Amino acid sequence: MNSYVNWLRSFVPESITVNYTERLRAGIGALLGIFLTGLVCSWVVGADLSLPLLVAPIGASAVLLFAMPSSPVAQPWSIMGGNMFSAAVGVTCAQWMTNPMLAAAVAVAAAIAVMLSLRCLHPPGGAVALTAVLGGPLIHSLGYHFLLVPIGLNSALLLVVALVYNNATRRRYPHQVIGHANPHQTADRPSFDRVGFTTDDLDYVLTRYNQVPDVSRDELESLLVQTEMHAYRRRFGEIKCADIMSYDVLSVEAGTTLPDAWNLLHRHHIKALPVIDAARHVIGIVTLTDFVDYATHETLKGVVSKLHDVLVRVTHRHAGRPVVVGEIMSAGVCVAAETMFITELTELMFAHGHRHIPVINAQRCLVGMVTNSDLIAGLYRGRLAGTAQE
Repeated sequence: MNSYVNWLRSFVPESITVNYTERLRAGIGALLGIFLTGLVCSWVVGADLSLPLLVAPIGASAVLLFAMPSSPVAQPWSIMGGNMFSAAVGVTCAQWMTNPMLAAAVAVAAAIAVMLSLRCLHPPGGAVALTAVLGGPLIHSLGYHFLLVPIGLNSALLLVVALVYNNATRRRYPHQVIGHANPHQTADRPSFDRVGFTTDDLDYVLTRYNQVPDVSRDELESLLVQTEMHAYRRRFGEIKCADIMSYDVLSVEAGTTLPDAWNLLHRHHIKALPVIDAARHVIGIVTLTDFVDYATHETLKGVVSKLHDVLVRVTHRHAGRPVVVGEIMSAGVCVAAETMFITELTELMFAHGHRHIPVINAQRCLVGMVTNSDLIAGLYRGRLAGTAQE
């Protein structure tokens, strides 16, 4: 009895987790996409009523492009290749097979096979193939011209609208695979990827799954990583940057001279200084590495232990070289909010190879600094707290 009840429950759809803002965004996108596609098609086709302006499968394409823009089946090659190859298959079946029901079945099956082979699976492609077979005399009279108008034209116009609208509403499209790069450019995996599941583990599971997932591989990996991070916070406490950062932070301005900045680093035995403006907004960071990169190889050779004297001598001897921090600092600095959980900070720090990250408040002013040592201490503290609760 229980198994029968569970089977009946499987017919009930799962609740949708997206909020109403996202639902509205997707709906408006589809509205604009279909309207503009039809408008431009009417302008291109003109008074030629023998050509349909829109075909029904394009409505299904709009659902994917605007409601599921990160899905593998909603990417540019999927919509263009999937729709057009399916149209070619459908037209071929309609012309070579006299039984329309058999032609329809073969067209859909062949379209799926072609799309899978060419890595352009697009579910509306099945409807495109079916339309080419059962669309009636008007569609049949177009022959292979059906591929270009309306299928090709509809698909291309809808894709252009999706490219503009999705990116304008902060939905990255087309989907880009973003991985963790190894900052040392060696064969080792980045340190953040050495703990937990690996890409090989995910590949193995997907192979065993043996179905086409409706989410990209890297998007799935990102969701799993975020799940791990959420589980860590739940189990070991929600430690934030403000709990582990250094508050008494030394900083410099872009106009600080190199000798003065070097003296701060040397006197306080630190390796990085945030660079701030008059409002204490972080505009960069200067590290020991920036000083070393600035000094010439010949000058550093054999006198690394006397780096202080070298830098002072270089800055005074070569008038054409940079003399202030703003000319050697790293401007593209990553910052962390004081309310950021250290589980999020871990990815930010290790995935990008950072050793020092300035911490800012709600007004984006500098309030602290987090280093590798601070992060390790925070993780260790969280582990002890979690062990005590078990």
